[in-house]
Amino acid sequence: MSHQAHQSHETQEPETPHLDFQGTTPYEDYVKADVLTHLQHTLSDDPGEMVFLVTTQVMELWFTVIVHEWETAACALREDRVPAAIDALKRSVRELEALNASWRPLAQLTPAQFNSYRSALGEGSGFQSAMYRRMEFLLGEKSVSMLVPHRGAPRVHAELEKALHEPCLYDEVLRLLARRGHAIPDAVLTRDVSRRYEPSEQVEAVWADLYRGDQADELARLGEALTDVAELVWRWRNDHLTATRRAMGAKPGTGGSAGVAWLEKRAQKNVFPELWTARSYV
Repeated sequence: MSHQAHQSHETQEPETPHLDFQGTTPYEDYVKADVLTHLQHTLSDDPGEMVFLVTTQVMELWFTVIVHEWETAACALREDRVPAAIDALKRSVRELEALNASWRPLAQLTPAQFNSYRSALGEGSGFQSAMYRRMEFLLGEKSVSMLVPHRGAPRVHAELEKALHEPCLYDEVLRLLARRGHAIPDAVLTRDVSRRYEPSEQVEAVWADLYRGDQADELARLGEALTDVAELVWRWRNDHLTATRRAMGAKPGTGGSAGVAWLEKRAQKNVFPELWTARSYV
């Protein structure tokens, strides 16, 4: 290659991406980034409030994705498509890990830092999150009283009421087990799905039998995928408890909740309880 050709090769500009669009960019049309990045309206002069607000909004987006995954899994279970359900649950595990990491920007808040903008929250509290409530309903933590805060938002209230009266994710799992010939009690299969799921010794025995069997069986793998979800939900609750305890001690929570005391009670509960207790009998 000649020296002139070599220089020409070195100075050749890389191909320039398409920059000229008639309206907004295709990226903006799809992601709506301009909308997302202009939803932050702080109510105090404290620079830390922006971190709190954005982190909370990010959590809401992860709640939305996780609800989508669990509803996808529930639908697949109704249709006996266990591998598709496991795939959705595995995706939700990675999303729960990202959700749980959202606590990191807030985990080091001192009481003075939190108090500098806490008044901006007024009576606002995380337990008022409609999308988080849909997550809890899908986990079997049903409560009709949790619809009350949303009476002023008809669309949100209707969506929550619908979710309240639908089988939770675990209900669909147990119905699948029954269809596969496992001894799930009629009382469990016909329970009022608008009420909180309560553990059953017979369901525990079914899981113990499955875990004593072939670990490659798809139902055993389904159980492990559910356990991964349950573990990360437990971690979410404990990380919430730790961040709250660090920021505000034992003071009452925003929105009139009992604060740390209420979170401590929540953190003690296991999701999909028989999947945990059955392990003592394997």
